[in-house]
Amino acid sequence: MIQSLRGMNDILSEDYERFEYFIATASTIAKRYGFHYIETPLLEETALFKRSVGESSDIVGKEMYQFIDKGKNDVCLRPEGTAGVVRAFIQHKLDKKGGIHRFYYHGPMFRYERPQKGRLREFHQFGIESFGVASVYEDALMIMMVSDILKALGIGYRLKLNSLGDQNCMPAYREKLVRFIESCGDAICGDCERRKLTNPIRVLDCKNEHCQNLYVNAPKLIDNLCEGCESDFETLKSILDQHSIAYEIDTNLVRGLDYYSKTAFEFVSDNIGSQSAIAGGGRYDRLIEFLDGKPTPAVGFALGIERLMELIVMPEKVREGYYFGAMDETAIKPILLAAEKARRSEKAVVEYKPRKLQDHLKGSDRINARYCAIIGENEMNQNSIWVKDLVEKTETLIPLNEFFA
Repeated sequence: MIQSLRGMNDILSEDYERFEYFIATASTIAKRYGFHYIETPLLEETALFKRSVGESSDIVGKEMYQFIDKGKNDVCLRPEGTAGVVRAFIQHKLDKKGGIHRFYYHGPMFRYERPQKGRLREFHQFGIESFGVASVYEDALMIMMVSDILKALGIGYRLKLNSLGDQNCMPAYREKLVRFIESCGDAICGDCERRKLTNPIRVLDCKNEHCQNLYVNAPKLIDNLCEGCESDFETLKSILDQHSIAYEIDTNLVRGLDYYSKTAFEFVSDNIGSQSAIAGGGRYDRLIEFLDGKPTPAVGFALGIERLMELIVMPEKVREGYYFGAMDETAIKPILLAAEKARRSEKAVVEYKPRKLQDHLKGSDRINARYCAIIGENEMNQNSIWVKDLVEKTETLIPLNEFFA
C-alpha cells in the first residue's frame, strides 16, 4: 500500500478544525493591525534562499528540497516564507514605489530534517512581513501581534529577546567572537568550524551541548552594541514594559537565518518538549538590498502551525445549520428540494436513507446541527416539513412553499 512520505502528514477533519481556527484567528488579528494577504509560489529558484537565508544556515546547507527541473533550472521547494515575499516585493517594484507595505501569508514550507513532534518535513507557517518602517516601534508591533495571536488561541508563552546589532557594531563584534572561537581550538563541532568562516554569530545558535558549554564565556553582542542599536533596544524594552509583555534577555538568541539584524525575538512554550520555539522573528533591514532591491527597512515573524496545534484552546462548538431526513422513500425528493433552499444561506446536510425520527435526531447530534428537518407521511399529506430547533427545544410545522421562500 502506498503511504504518505515520512514527515509529510495528512490533515484530517478533526485536526483541520484546529488548523482552520488558527488561520482564521491569526488572519483576523493581522487585518486589525492593517496587514494585507499575499501568496507566493511554493517553488522558487534555489539562489533566492542561498542569497537570503545564507549558505551558513542548516536550511541551505542540509535541509532544502532542491532539484534541477526539466528546463534545467536549479529550483527548490520553499523552506521558509520571508525570502519569497521579499522577492515578490522587489519583482513588483514595490521597493521603488516607496511607502509602507504590510503583508501576511500562510501556507506549506518544506525542510528535509528528522521528523519529530511538531516538526515535519512539510509544515505550515503563518507569517508577517512589514516593509518601509525603520522605527523600533514597528518591531514592538510585531511582538504585540504575536502576543495577541497566542492569547487569542489560549496559548501561554515566554518571550526571549536580543539585539543582533547592525553594520556599525557587528564587524567589531565579529572579530572579537572569531578570536574567542579560535581560542577554543579543535573543541568546537564541525558545524561551528564551518560557521566560523561564513557567519560566526551562528555558532551561538549551535545545538551541540559541548559547544554551548564552551560559549558560556563568549563575548556578548548585547555588550558591544553601538549607540543607535543600544538606544533602540532600550526603547523596545520600555514599549513592552508599557504594554505588560514580559520578556527575558537571551544573549545567545541569533535566530536560524542569516538575514536578521538589530531586534531578534522568539516565543517559546514549555509544553511541547525540547523543541520549544513556537514563533520567532526580527528585523532584516539589508535583505532587500542583498536581493538587488532598493534598500528598505523590514521586520517580520513566523509561527509554526503544527507546533501550536495541541496547544490551541478551541472555543465551544456552536450548533449550526440543518440536518434533513426522510421517513420513507416518497419524502426524499421534497427533502432534497428543501435542503437546496436552505443551503442558500445555511449549512445543510441530507441523510438519503429513510430512518425513524429518533435515528434522524441522533444524526443531527452527530453533525452538531441546530435544526432537524424531517418529512414523513403526515408531512407529505400536509405538504409541509417538521423542524425542531435543537437549541431552543421547539418544534414547528412549516408549509413547504414557505420554507426559505
